[in-house]
Amino acid sequence: MSGWSKIEGRAVALAQENVDTDQLIPARFMSAPRSEGYGQFLLHDARQDDDVHVLNLHPGASVLVTRRNFGSGSSREAAVYALVDFGIKAVFAPSFGDIFSGNAVNNGLLPARLPEEQIEALISAIGSNDVAATVDLAAGRASIAGQEVSFEIDPVWQQKLVNGWDDIDLTAQHQERISTFRAARASQHPWAWPAT
Repeated sequence: MSGWSKIEGRAVALAQENVDTDQLIPARFMSAPRSEGYGQFLLHDARQDDDVHVLNLHPGASVLVTRRNFGSGSSREAAVYALVDFGIKAVFAPSFGDIFSGNAVNNGLLPARLPEEQIEALISAIGSNDVAATVDLAAGRASIAGQEVSFEIDPVWQQKLVNGWDDIDLTAQHQERISTFRAARASQHPWAWPAT
């Protein structure tokens, strides 16, 4: 996974609450190989017969603005795969499913929380169009439809997104400290270690 620190792209609004992981990618598509990409399955049932669905109108969007409780429901990581494979790099919403948020960061997708009133202002400004958007991870700022917003991000999440790291990559960054600790513990408590 490659990291990113700034997006300059297009934003769209999905003016809907409670978009759960079952909606983001229906289970019947999860047997497809990930190598083929899951983007075509993103919100499949909502998009299949709706020519004016915002993602059908603007398939080049990289920023999604939506309402509360996005990514709730099951823990399926494929929901994040579908967003990422579609090209979405950041989702702005008042709240997210907890597991979805962790999966998002581990796959290079920013789940950015904004107050509901800011989200509603952005949704109104975007309408059914796609609009210019810039997201700066280091500054914790975004410009969407000409509106400037600030968001907070956990420093570890920021580090993972910028560097393209998952949890294993993050742990590997501490290899030297882990080795030093292990050597010290082995020296101080040799009986606690398996015989070699």
